[in-house]
Amino acid sequence: MSLREYRRKRDFSRTAEPQGQRTAAGSGNLYIVHKHAATRLHYDLRLELDGVLKSWAVPKGPSLDPAEKRLAVQVEDHPLEYGSFEGTIPKHEYGGGTVMLWDRGTWEPEGDPAEGLAAGKLSFRLHGEKLRGSWALVQMKGREGGPSKNWLLIKHRDEETVAENRYAIVEELPLSVLTHRTLEEITAGKAGADPQPPPGPEPDPGKLSRSRKGPLPKFVKPQPATLVDEPPAGDGWLHEIKLDGYRIIATINDGGVVLLSRRGRDWTGKFSEVAEALRNLPVRQAVLDGEIVVLRPDGTTDFQALQEIMRNGRGKMAVFYLFDLLYCNGYDLRRTPLTERKNLLRALLERMRPVRENIRYSDHIESGGREVYRHACLLAAEGIVSKQAAAPYEQKRSRSWLKTKCLHRQEMVVGGWTEPGGSRPGFGALLLGYYEGDDLIYAGRVGTGFDRGDLRRLSDRVRQIGQDEPPFRNPPSGVEARGVHWVRPELVVEVAFREWTRENILRQAAFKGVREDKAAGEVVKEVPGSGGGVKATGERGGPVPARKHSRRVLVEGVQLSNPDKILYPEQNISKLALAEFYAAIADFILPHVVRRPLTLLRCPEGRQEGCFYQKHLGESLPAALRTIPITEKDGTRDYAVIDDVRGLVSLVQMGVLEIHPWGSREGNLEKPDLLTFDLDPGPEVGWPEVIAGARLLRSRLEKLGLKSFVKTSGGKG
Repeated sequence: MSLREYRRKRDFSRTAEPQGQRTAAGSGNLYIVHKHAATRLHYDLRLELDGVLKSWAVPKGPSLDPAEKRLAVQVEDHPLEYGSFEGTIPKHEYGGGTVMLWDRGTWEPEGDPAEGLAAGKLSFRLHGEKLRGSWALVQMKGREGGPSKNWLLIKHRDEETVAENRYAIVEELPLSVLTHRTLEEITAGKAGADPQPPPGPEPDPGKLSRSRKGPLPKFVKPQPATLVDEPPAGDGWLHEIKLDGYRIIATINDGGVVLLSRRGRDWTGKFSEVAEALRNLPVRQAVLDGEIVVLRPDGTTDFQALQEIMRNGRGKMAVFYLFDLLYCNGYDLRRTPLTERKNLLRALLERMRPVRENIRYSDHIESGGREVYRHACLLAAEGIVSKQAAAPYEQKRSRSWLKTKCLHRQEMVVGGWTEPGGSRPGFGALLLGYYEGDDLIYAGRVGTGFDRGDLRRLSDRVRQIGQDEPPFRNPPSGVEARGVHWVRPELVVEVAFREWTRENILRQAAFKGVREDKAAGEVVKEVPGSGGGVKATGERGGPVPARKHSRRVLVEGVQLSNPDKILYPEQNISKLALAEFYAAIADFILPHVVRRPLTLLRCPEGRQEGCFYQKHLGESLPAALRTIPITEKDGTRDYAVIDDVRGLVSLVQMGVLEIHPWGSREGNLEKPDLLTFDLDPGPEVGWPEVIAGARLLRSRLEKLGLKSFVKTSGGKG
């Protein structure tokens, strides 16, 4: 293919872009994405074919969501040398602006690529550092029906698929894969992160206080933190953000890397990219303590996405936050004060070449625990961990590491399960408990927070560990035990909950994930002690003001704005309380509302303020809602439909206080499966007459072979 058009547009005496001496022979498979801050920021997709880089400008960049069909405008072919270009094109030159090498790798056509291009549909697989899986470029029709330069870049549904509202990859991974710089750093001419480590002598672990020579330990049991209700006051503490991931002890030995869970299981294969990145740390031998997490675009951690990596070996990028260095190049540092250990760790990470996005230093703030905790909760973090700056590393729980949580979370042992109701697959709820000595104590159940994949996987697991007798010392009885299937106490899950009741039962528990890294026998009830007044010396300090809770609240993955807004003033029911109530009864309500057109009564400011009915919704919808077109007398209009508990909670976020579903379902609107008789008595009709009328109607329906049920309305019923 010719590069004539590419060269015609550029003055190579002014731009550093490669001229391209010739098109290459053969059939390479180079794949590139450039991030290009020209007049408008866009992304350039480039695929090697016939000796050149076929190129498309993608204004919004790629998305891992198949529902996001991104415009891709075909532009002139580029030379293969452009695949390594990163820099700034001078202003007033064609494409003037900064160009970043955002992703690179190889591509694999699905079918004949030349035929696909000619036919207007090119399907392919990407094997990049950021983009992977199956994709398609689909050509749009021109104005007169002919071919167009406009194509659509579409992600096929596969193991790499992620919803855009959960993970926007262009926001999540903004740096260059070549130099790990931002666009601003490239524009400013700041040197790439890789070429030279910082000046100065190499860090020497032998100079640290209380370090001692010794052999590389086979395994170091990670030090756990003690739960407290308030962070410690005073000086002498280092406060870190508490991460919601998997605790990992990493061992480096002459280029080999092993990642061990807190129980000593080898998880190197599960996080192979993290292990590979650690090989670049400038040490011969080391033992490191840290947490592997998956980050959302807002910087908070996503434990369920981390579990996807554990199950499938694929998904979002796992990031290893390092917060301690226990052994380095022949020296055991466990007796060395924490501050010195962290300083050496930071120095080693600063000298790491090449820099890797998935290896990061867990920074800290000295003192000011109350403010650190308050800001952590405002940022929707799980909490903070406070560590005594001068303390050694202890392989047991002690008061030198304290954790303060913004939300109540607890690991629990599964002791049973219930049958699902309605259309829900898998199971209804899991029965939970914790250990007191050798006894498993029943602590309630969890029935929300599961997606369909969770229900399927956990259903398979609990059915494999069934037993006849309850494992609890105090099993539920009566109606609470009806239909329960008991299991061996082997499976550990993590739940978030509102509080412990007086009866020692979890209130409003929601599933957060399976804890593969914890043994069931280690699960005990975590009761916060008093930490707010503990000083680094162990003395008691003064009182700490009550904590301020985060105002960013997620219920079933849906973010609620103004969660404390009162929707029912007479009952003092807030938006958050209503959302949590709907989540708790989702198994009962969803069979009556999913996939049915909905008429909604919306009261954004509460029941007593300006409510209005709405049947037809506009384009600005929450992600968990969708619309279906229905033809009416005056044309085709869009009606709201929900599919799951996220849709139900999204209605609460919209201020919906009454949900009026159709009697028919999507796909069969003319054949209702629900028949409702509304008994609406006038003011002169008494309650006994209403009851008599209902009984008369029921008997008439029974004669027709129809079974009926009482259903109270959402108004005066």
